[in-house]
Amino acid sequence: MKRLFSVKVLLLFIATISTSVAQQKEITLEDIWGGTFRTERLDVLRSLNNGKEYSVLNYDREKKASTVDVYDYKSGNKVRTLVNTEDLPGIDYIISYEFSSDESKLMLATQLQQIYRRSSLGTYYVYDIKSKKLTLVSKDQIQEPTFNHDGSKIAYGYDNNLFVKDISNGEVRQITTDGKKNSIINGITDWVYEEEFAFVRAFDWNKDGSKIAYIRFDETHVPEFSMDVYGGDLYQTQQVFKYPKAGEANALVTLHLYDLNSGNTSKVDISKYNNYYIPRIKWTNDAAILSVQLTNRHQNELDLVFVNAANSTSTLVHKEKDAAYVDVTDDLTFLNDNSFIWTSEKSGWNHIYHYDKTGKLINQITDGKWEVTKYYGFDQNTGRVFYQSTENGSINRDIYSVLRSGKNKVRLSDKTGSNSAAFSSDFTYFIKTFSDTETPYVFTLHDAKTGRQLREIKNNNVLKNQLGVYKTSPKEFSTIQINGEDLNMYTIKPKDFNPNKEYPLFMYQYSGPGSQNVSNSWGGSNDYWHQMLAQQGYIVVCVDGRGTGLKGRDFKKMTQKELGKYEVQDQIAVAQKLGELPYIDANRIGIWGWSYGGFMAANCLFQGADTFSMAISVAPVSSWRFYDTIYTERYMQTPQENPSGYDENSPISHVDKLKGDFLLVHGSADDNVHVQNTTRLVEALVQADKDFEWAIYPDKNHSIYGGNTRLHLFKKMTKFIHETLGDPKEQLIQIKN
Repeated sequence: MKRLFSVKVLLLFIATISTSVAQQKEITLEDIWGGTFRTERLDVLRSLNNGKEYSVLNYDREKKASTVDVYDYKSGNKVRTLVNTEDLPGIDYIISYEFSSDESKLMLATQLQQIYRRSSLGTYYVYDIKSKKLTLVSKDQIQEPTFNHDGSKIAYGYDNNLFVKDISNGEVRQITTDGKKNSIINGITDWVYEEEFAFVRAFDWNKDGSKIAYIRFDETHVPEFSMDVYGGDLYQTQQVFKYPKAGEANALVTLHLYDLNSGNTSKVDISKYNNYYIPRIKWTNDAAILSVQLTNRHQNELDLVFVNAANSTSTLVHKEKDAAYVDVTDDLTFLNDNSFIWTSEKSGWNHIYHYDKTGKLINQITDGKWEVTKYYGFDQNTGRVFYQSTENGSINRDIYSVLRSGKNKVRLSDKTGSNSAAFSSDFTYFIKTFSDTETPYVFTLHDAKTGRQLREIKNNNVLKNQLGVYKTSPKEFSTIQINGEDLNMYTIKPKDFNPNKEYPLFMYQYSGPGSQNVSNSWGGSNDYWHQMLAQQGYIVVCVDGRGTGLKGRDFKKMTQKELGKYEVQDQIAVAQKLGELPYIDANRIGIWGWSYGGFMAANCLFQGADTFSMAISVAPVSSWRFYDTIYTERYMQTPQENPSGYDENSPISHVDKLKGDFLLVHGSADDNVHVQNTTRLVEALVQADKDFEWAIYPDKNHSIYGGNTRLHLFKKMTKFIHETLGDPKEQLIQIKN
């Protein structure tokens, strides 16, 4: 027995040493950008009408084939394959799919060519599940093909016009004829609507398929923006598109109805409402009633209007007002009686409301000092509303159901972290996606009445175990009191953290209106990079300052007309407060960010010159005068109305204060935050005789990716951090080639 005990102890000692050695493995940039930490997902999940089955898009890497497979909710067994590209000559890969309403057909998206962030041109096919017949929708690459209700026809956009195809006989009818590049767009959004109102398809079928409502964009007077595209040829080309910068002309938008029976198009008169923008159109359950959301240029008044297509009349059903702005969402949901669900911040927190079909408030369904973050739907049979919220803390997400009366609330998720749901069509089941900072995505099936877990569908335990051999540290969540507010914060310390040693501090933030970086959820590539830096001797901190989201309307909207003022004050104050800690070297504090975060990083370094010693600014806005109308004016009004708000908070106005080290990065083909922002900032820095580093990535957009681009960028940033924040005495950290 004594000998056996000794052997056990020896084996335990060996295992401990082996684990200790294994855990010394360092995360590398090649790991991060080479796919080492790729997560498993459920791709293109759809619930079938029967509520008993769901479909998923799968890809077999060995066979190089895509399949749309159907699974039984209860058992998890695959019950059938709807389509397999091995059986479809000429189609190698399905990017996405949509069902017709009766689920007899599938719309298959292939060969997508990205245009902007959300828009693309693609080759689409209709696949008849019963006959297995495959029909090419158009020989041209088209946009947003959409079935009518019975699946007999498809409407789509092509070359700035709208078309309808009859699937049975192949007949194509052209609805509009005046579409012209950089002039008139029918049924597809322009650049600024796509980016800031977050939708591309600006047309919608009514319930019986007899009418199509669409928005027409007249871009004639919108100024053009051009980008050089260098490519590999002797001469560069130019991409020219309409881009309305703050204070400039927007597209004139009009609303139209096309009647398929008569072939006639009528223009809807919405002149008596706030009609500067039309951010949403949606048919109600009544085939004659179209809902239209309209807003003024300041976006602080939103009108919900019902248009009667039978007699061309319209009625203002609901109006939202806010001293700052009103958010546009996709939460509007019509019940069987055409009453509707709506979300609003009018109580000071985002909550769910129920109105009758005339716009009369029936009741407020949710209430409290927390935010509804997603509205999932309403079960007509049980009268329950399903939603996601921050009731368990603003850094967490949970799933709930509640009666339409607001009573009998049930928490359907039991793990603290990030919980989201995809419900079956009859609200019998939901598939939950869970993660926290220590747990990559886990997919489980639950009973929608109680939240009881029925089975696990998929997990990322392989990734979790794989990460176990790397040296990492936990994210430590806390709050820090700054400028009268308790701000959410996380900290990543080196695994061998020694409180008696001084460390450089590297801060990360985004800080844009309504955003959140401090979240108890599984991270992405930036988190792996921050872990890598932490193990190389840096303390990494992220703080969500004033103006970020999920802590109430007043907290989010207090930066109105002053983007970059209070957010910068907060980050500087955080750095100063953390610099007082005995283990932080106050002389080595850096900050970085991308896009809005890049704008912030530059501002913090310039305006906090005695606090920050370095900053990295990637794809930054350098002046809100250069950014688009819808986003910028929502928070700043126009430059003509608010010149001081634009100029006093611009990094360009503070270049003379620069003392520390500054790295500025941009992609030359950034259609979103134009490289103009960086060139103007560079010129200002040069004229102020300031030393700094900068890099332009040719033909790369706002995401700066493709091939080795991301790896190259993060090598550059890592090297810059080591050279500016690293310990000059020890020189312990070396960039791996």
